[in-house]
Amino acid sequence: MEAVENSTGLSTAALVAIACNTLVAVLLLLLCLIVYRACGVPSSPERLPVLAPSEAETQQMNKHKYLLTS
Repeated sequence: MEAVENSTGLSTAALVAIACNTLVAVLLLLLCLIVYRACGVPSSPERLPVLAPSEAETQQMNKHKYLLTS
C-alpha cells in the first residue's frame, strides 16, 4: 500500500500554525493602529483632575477654615 501524499505538501499542523500566526499578525496590526490613534489625541490640560475637589467643596473648606481660625 502506498501512502497518500498531501497535494500542498504541508501537514495539517503546519497549516494550523500558519493560520494562527496570521491571526496573531492581524491582531498586532490592529493593536498598533489603536495605539497610533490614541497617541494622536491631544490631552486637554484645562480639565480638572478626577480627584480634585469641586469649586463648591473648595469654597466650603475655605469657609470652615476661616470659621476655625477666627
